[in-house]
Amino acid sequence: MTRIKGGVMAQKRRKNILERAKGYRGVRSKKERYAHEALMRAGRYAFAHRRDKKTDFRQLWIVRLNAALRDNGHKSYSTFINKLKKGGYQLDRKVLAQFASEHPEIFARIAKKVI
Repeated sequence: MTRIKGGVMAQKRRKNILERAKGYRGVRSKKERYAHEALMRAGRYAFAHRRDKKTDFRQLWIVRLNAALRDNGHKSYSTFINKLKKGGYQLDRKVLAQFASEHPEIFARIAKKVI
């Protein structure tokens, strides 16, 4: 059986790593070992921060809703959400926050209905 050397695939792998690390500072974009290390770390942060982004947006929506609700006569965000759920309304925080910021007149009607 003939021997197959790994040169072609190794070059392909190195090239792929360095292409993905393009734009990184210093050695991290030039040397394969450091580029691979930087890519692994970037991947871990990207994974974690995709999860964090969901939390950040939910917090933003809650802050916007709370401000809009206090302008419309509600005591707090939590009491509004409780009444919303007990009333059987199927609106989520994202939609309510969009109404509060982009269409305040519609949001005011929703807030009055929930009272």
